[in-house]
Amino acid sequence: MSLISQNADKVKKGKKSDFDDINVEVEPRKETNSDKTRSRKRKKGNKDGDFDIEQEKQMKKLENVLFGSLYSPVEFGNEDEEEVDDPMEKTSALFFTDRSANSNMSVYEDDAEILERSDDVEQGDNLRKAVWVDDEEEMVSVNIAKVNRLRKLRKEEDESLISGSAYVARLRAQHAKMNPGTEWAQIDFRPRSYSSDDDESGEENGAVVVAPGFEDVEAVSDILRTNEDLVVKGGSKLLPGLLEFSRLVDANAEEPSNGPINSVQFHRNAQLLLAAGLDRKLRFFQIDGKRNTKIQSIFLEDCPIRKASFLPDGSQVIAAGRRKFFYSFDLVKAKVDKIGPLTGRDEKSLEVFETSPDSNTIAFVGNEGYILLVSTKTKALIGTLKMNGTARSLAFTEDGQQLLSSGGDGHIYHWDLRTRTCFHKAIDEGCFNGSALCTSPSGKLLAAGSASGIVNIYNRDEFLGGKRKPMKSVENLTTKVDFMKFNNDSQILAICSTMKKNSLKLIHVPSLTVFSNWPPAKTTLHYPRCLDFSPGGGFMAVGNAAGKVQRCIGNVV
Repeated sequence: MSLISQNADKVKKGKKSDFDDINVEVEPRKETNSDKTRSRKRKKGNKDGDFDIEQEKQMKKLENVLFGSLYSPVEFGNEDEEEVDDPMEKTSALFFTDRSANSNMSVYEDDAEILERSDDVEQGDNLRKAVWVDDEEEMVSVNIAKVNRLRKLRKEEDESLISGSAYVARLRAQHAKMNPGTEWAQIDFRPRSYSSDDDESGEENGAVVVAPGFEDVEAVSDILRTNEDLVVKGGSKLLPGLLEFSRLVDANAEEPSNGPINSVQFHRNAQLLLAAGLDRKLRFFQIDGKRNTKIQSIFLEDCPIRKASFLPDGSQVIAAGRRKFFYSFDLVKAKVDKIGPLTGRDEKSLEVFETSPDSNTIAFVGNEGYILLVSTKTKALIGTLKMNGTARSLAFTEDGQQLLSSGGDGHIYHWDLRTRTCFHKAIDEGCFNGSALCTSPSGKLLAAGSASGIVNIYNRDEFLGGKRKPMKSVENLTTKVDFMKFNNDSQILAICSTMKKNSLKLIHVPSLTVFSNWPPAKTTLHYPRCLDFSPGGGFMAVGNAAGKVQRCIGNVV
């Protein structure tokens, strides 16, 4: 309405005016843009005011939750529920006691009662005290009959008000009832044994049933308290016939050798691989199965490497060639030392040697049947042993106290390193020129290879007792046996010859048979020169004359 029309209404209510007889027609004024803007601002102001009020309520509500009842007493469970005028009358007919939660509820209710008596009674050792207790819980009363979703917490039909601590205990019991399956995490939990009659009763009582063979509670607890491997691959039995394996990326794919690989060996941690050859380099690779990153390479300028080996303790690498000296590389200090010539000796080659399992002694093959014993600590000559014929191969026993040797006379010698005397000597059946020796990690087996390609496998105790007949004579190689190696659990014996392509065989020791699918038909091993098994027995690395280190993995090796 305009201003003129408002004045006209007031005149009619009072005395009759001179203008009563005049008919004034006023056209309604059109709403301008400014009026619309003011109207929108008023509406927006109203909305902003409502929003501020609502936000203030929310802030007060959050402050009440965080810091207690600052503005109004705390009421539990009435935020989203409608109030019922007389809840006791409307729910009496629907009330029932849930007996399935009695066992769970009693646990937390007992805790609440014990907490109430904690000031007067000394608590037991098995009770775990709460780190922090809210003192206001006892001062708060909660009406569990007022809200529909809290009525399930009642124990009696006419129960309504309970204390805050009792309210918390019942909520915990309700949670335990609705979320079963965490009993194994309790300190005093003991699973019960399995029986055919426990199928239904176990479901009803919520108890954990232990399957047959797993009744040992302590064994189950030990598994959960350790980070050791649950599956021990070394205990698996390898079946004869076919060997299951898969080819992996070459160990030295990142940097192949420029010459033949003469030595390849895994470090005892199974993650470091050593490769050495005639290109005068010691290469170390990190074995991960994908990239096999090269960590370091050491160049020995005046020594083409014929053999390199870790000490069993993993602290040093010994490298030697057809020289009067040898090299020692300290892995911890990253220091290379040149040792030799040995005092009192004129050997021109120290290329054949073995390290003792106790990492105390290095045995070198010398001239005219001599075996040179060198200390790993001082790198000095500590003794010599003398064979009747030429010495060509060596092998230590598992304890490092005895040494085996063979050579040009076809005999196998057993030496006691403590007295440095030969306590047993016997001929290797059918051998005229011994070329390789190997003992099993367990010390029970002995393998002897000859220049004719025959490998004899002996029971070492029987061989020392006078029995000269081997357990098995393997005739799969037709050229000189240059290298032999047992795997970690003595189930596989690998034999190879450097004079023929793919001349590498794997023998199943328990059955004394050769795996028929090795070497693989579609894989070329070139001229194999050395090999090694990983400490866990899962990998095998083969070095060849092409400068490559080929790796394979077997699911049971």
